[in-house]
Amino acid sequence: MIKAEFLVSHERDILGFHIKGHSGFDSSGRDIICAFVSSAAYMTANTVTEIIGADAVAEDNDGEMLVRVEKKDAEKCRIIFEGLKLHLINTEEQYPNYLKVIFTEV
Repeated sequence: MIKAEFLVSHERDILGFHIKGHSGFDSSGRDIICAFVSSAAYMTANTVTEIIGADAVAEDNDGEMLVRVEKKDAEKCRIIFEGLKLHLINTEEQYPNYLKVIFTEV
């Protein structure tokens, strides 16, 4: 199962996300859930770092991705993070055995 964890401040601002795991929906290279989640995560990470230019940590390591912005950049990144959240929650509703979305206060 893929675990998509949104990192939220005490004020409920999304400061980033941490995604790890494999869905197990199909074999490697044929898994539409993994492809779907990966594509959305990369688009979000690239938008945050390259388009918005936020001060961010962005790491991709062996199927695990972490993106986290500084509190000062949370508002600039709000729309893209909210879009990813909606996208993943909708996917979780359609494929609950393959994706879990959680929220962690940081």
